[in-house]
Amino acid sequence: MKTIAIISNQAFSLINFRGKLIQALVDEGTRVYALAPDYSDELRQTLKLLGAEPIDYNLVRTGMNPVMDCFNMFRLAIVLRSLRPDVTFAYYIKPVIFGTLAAWLARVPYRVSLIAGLGYVFTDSSEGWSRKRLLLRAGVSWLYQLALGRAHRVVFQNEDDITEFVQAGLVAAEKVVLISGTGVDLNQWPISPPCTQSITFLMAARLLREKGIVQYADAARQIKEHYPEVRFMLLGGLDPNPGGLKSAEVQAWVDDGLLEWPGHVPVQPWLMQTSVYVLPSYREGLPRSTQEAMAMGRAVITTDAPGCRETVDDGVNGFLVPVRDVNALVAAMLRFIENPDLIESMGQQSRRLAEERFDVHRINAKLLEVLGLSVLD
Repeated sequence: MKTIAIISNQAFSLINFRGKLIQALVDEGTRVYALAPDYSDELRQTLKLLGAEPIDYNLVRTGMNPVMDCFNMFRLAIVLRSLRPDVTFAYYIKPVIFGTLAAWLARVPYRVSLIAGLGYVFTDSSEGWSRKRLLLRAGVSWLYQLALGRAHRVVFQNEDDITEFVQAGLVAAEKVVLISGTGVDLNQWPISPPCTQSITFLMAARLLREKGIVQYADAARQIKEHYPEVRFMLLGGLDPNPGGLKSAEVQAWVDDGLLEWPGHVPVQPWLMQTSVYVLPSYREGLPRSTQEAMAMGRAVITTDAPGCRETVDDGVNGFLVPVRDVNALVAAMLRFIENPDLIESMGQQSRRLAEERFDVHRINAKLLEVLGLSVLD
């Protein structure tokens, strides 16, 4: 029996984003160790029901403390040495860097990393690049180069990220593999009629500035001046990352009557109340929330940015707008408000594209080949 250690920075993400992959691996007869630093009893039990073995390890998810990160890396290497997996699969920035290096130190035979978007460090800021942020980017780039040099395969979710990493010398081109995001289970996200009576826009994301939440709120303010009955929903929880919004900022939009904010809640029930899905992000890997909205037959407004543009054929299943351009975002919203027939027709095209591009079973079949754990290998 082959074994794999999947290394994440959150136990919840192992279920939410990698649950179907874990099931596919178990079905192939692979023993799966699922490593995370924050298991609860409930999450641990859920992983066991998927067929994986939850394993605790130490990781400080945010911030840069080189001494602590290196100490935890050596402790992880000891854990991996005791587990003796055939393959490691790391995703998110710290697991990719320190998990891959730990796997190399533990002499794991085959090491795969997933770059699911470049995140805060590589995303342009409206305030420009401060000295601190430039130093952070330089340090993270060096760590990526060090870690990815010890990976056998590096998986990306869009061509722009590949180009940036290869041109910067952070990864060798021959190691690179492109996949179409995380994917969605089309049976669990069935198409449903969009809301056309009370036009409702929905955005679901971690509450980070680089997700375009400020622009979403500004667009809502402009729209409501002329169409006060239009609803704008925001789903997502506060995040400790440097780009995270403060609770008071979001609550001010709620108090002004611009946004409805139920917090971090399951997305599907809210998508059923939605007309159009909106993600004005500055940059993504390939957003799963948009894939879910498309599967349910929702038209999409998103930015012409890496990872986002892969989800919309402009004018077919939605509209692309420039990053940080509130006026363009308002104009795209108005097209749906003033031409509500587009909500259903473009939503149907979204479902078609989801079936063509984002079927989780097809995507995981390719991942199994990359991991060397397919029965075809």
